[in-house]
Amino acid sequence: MGSFDNLLRRGRIGRMEVRNRIVMAPMGSNFAEADGTCGERIQAYYEARAAGGAGLLTMGVGAIAYPHGTAEPYQVGLSDDKFIPGLKGIVDRVHKHGAKIAIQLQHAGKTSVRDLAEGRELWVPSMPPALKTDMFAALTREELGAFISSSKGREKAGVKIRVMDKADIAQMIEWFAAAADRARRAGFDGVEIHAAHTYIIAGFLSGYFNKRDDEYGGSIENRGRFLREVIAAVRERVGADYPVWLRLDAYELRMDGGITLEEAKVFARMAEAAGADAVSVSAYANTSTGVAFTEAPLVQQKAGFLPWAAEIKAAVKIPVIAVGRLEPEVADTAIGAGQCDFVAMARKLLADPELPRKLVENRPEDIRPCIYCYACVSQIFVNQRVKCAVNPLTGHEFETRLNPVDTPAHVVVVGGGPAGLEAARVAAERGHRVTLLERSGRLGGTLFFAGLAYAENGALLDHLVRQVKKLPIQVMLDTAATPGLIRELKADTVIVATGAERSAPAIPGAEQDHVWSGDELRRLMTDDRAEEIAKRKLSFAQRALMKAGSLAGVTDSSDAIQNLSRLWMPLGKRVAIVGGGLVGLELAEFLVDRGRQVTVLEEGPSLGRELSIVRRWRVLDGLRQHGAELLTEVTIKEIGRKAISYATKEGEARSLAVDSVVLAIGARPDDRLAKELETVKVPVISIGDGAAIGYIEGALASGFAAGNRV
Repeated sequence: MGSFDNLLRRGRIGRMEVRNRIVMAPMGSNFAEADGTCGERIQAYYEARAAGGAGLLTMGVGAIAYPHGTAEPYQVGLSDDKFIPGLKGIVDRVHKHGAKIAIQLQHAGKTSVRDLAEGRELWVPSMPPALKTDMFAALTREELGAFISSSKGREKAGVKIRVMDKADIAQMIEWFAAAADRARRAGFDGVEIHAAHTYIIAGFLSGYFNKRDDEYGGSIENRGRFLREVIAAVRERVGADYPVWLRLDAYELRMDGGITLEEAKVFARMAEAAGADAVSVSAYANTSTGVAFTEAPLVQQKAGFLPWAAEIKAAVKIPVIAVGRLEPEVADTAIGAGQCDFVAMARKLLADPELPRKLVENRPEDIRPCIYCYACVSQIFVNQRVKCAVNPLTGHEFETRLNPVDTPAHVVVVGGGPAGLEAARVAAERGHRVTLLERSGRLGGTLFFAGLAYAENGALLDHLVRQVKKLPIQVMLDTAATPGLIRELKADTVIVATGAERSAPAIPGAEQDHVWSGDELRRLMTDDRAEEIAKRKLSFAQRALMKAGSLAGVTDSSDAIQNLSRLWMPLGKRVAIVGGGLVGLELAEFLVDRGRQVTVLEEGPSLGRELSIVRRWRVLDGLRQHGAELLTEVTIKEIGRKAISYATKEGEARSLAVDSVVLAIGARPDDRLAKELETVKVPVISIGDGAAIGYIEGALASGFAAGNRV
């Protein structure tokens, strides 16, 4: 790891000086109260990020006309002085830690889904084009019931769309100006005008959405008029010295006539001339398909928007804020190279609010990584508060703390998967003496194999293992927990994190050699008690290759297993995966990437229901792009030597030619060891999939909770 001198040096936006170049990106959190005020939940949330060392925090989507123009049920209001006390509470708590804080001024325009839900008019520059989308096809019935979207809303009888006239435009400008002044009076250090993501200002900027024939439509000069007038009104209201900047789309992707990079440069120069102190560069993609959401605004591609930010940087003299999956090393290099002046991080600061401080202290290896699972933003689609799969404290800072123990005890953790690693870490950080028992020769459990299917999971595992190794935790590998061993260790408390039981389902033919359970495949690929499986299912030549890989240390490295699995796996060309949940779909991803022809057969009506909505869109799109066949509502009748027989929902009998079958069903909590260890007469806590199937998110949440309460 190199230094982060560029990222950590002081910076300036207008008259505001900040301690480093790390900005907490604005994002909707749904952490406000039901009336738009800022209570203890959202105040503690922002205070944690200020204490973590960010230079500037940007509160997302402050609603300038609350409740009008809102897109979330728990959005922050800025439309009345009654909101000032709660907002000032956030400002004071942030300032206490030496950070600066701004608030984003927003009106959602055509995507004001709360207006749709509550019967108010949608304010738009012109009638928006009809949207056809596949976003709903991947949702479960329960999610569909909670999902609110503008496309659904427009189909409802009685929904009204209001094309703004001159008086409406004047009113909208006044809302922006009044909200900015209110933010200034609440103590915010600056405001960001949201002019992106198809919200009201972007609607005027975009040739795709703006079809007006007056002075606010047509030419690029006219389409930028509303933006210029908003900036001018805000500037007049807050004064020449108050920092004001905007968020701008570099591109509107998948939109014929949408904003282009060349247009974005023009808009950025307009904003600069109108008095903006900086520009934050984002992007947006037409949501005709769900996966587009991970092209923009929530980009999956590493540093996906950075080249665009660099081009806009070259077009203006004011500072440019870059965003979009920028790792600290990349961010530091980008600032040093003059591609941007600041870097905004959103998901990373959900995963680890202390990221900036860890960089300052030269501890980048201690940063808990975001795994880009989209659990956070997927909450917004179903009107729930934001959460983080890898940080159980996100959104709960107001009610949960890590407190040192008064009387240290000996805590024995059984199982070295994600739940056990997290429980061990938390218990040790609180001051307990911790022993971690793992029956295999490696830490990681099912997370090791999950890291093969999705590399970001591997980064999380590496982090968890590093943290355990840095703490005074006694790790005992190749050690099975028994009541006798627990007595010998003189444990005061036992935390059992041994995972789920994955028994083969009662399908005729499931016992054959070419049929694998997900657990068998994981154990074989990671050399976890694999000899018994190998003897039963592999030829002599295959066993020799597996043994050679093990002796060479291949199974100690996820990268090495990744490479080996591209050359050899105990699966034929045509693979059927029985079970279309999280495990089945991530395994399908892994296999299609290795040239297998994959068919997923799911008994229920939905695929990937355990995956967050946005991640599910990505996985399903990727599988279809690779030609995988995805079947739902089928019943498996029999597994033959070269075919699998199933029945459709309508009862039609069908057969699928296969070389190998993987059973990705049948997982259930396994509390047998926990019950056995209770005979020692010490407290036993069961966590992770051994207590309830919760995958990575559930494992870390239950591990943290157990480690924090012993």
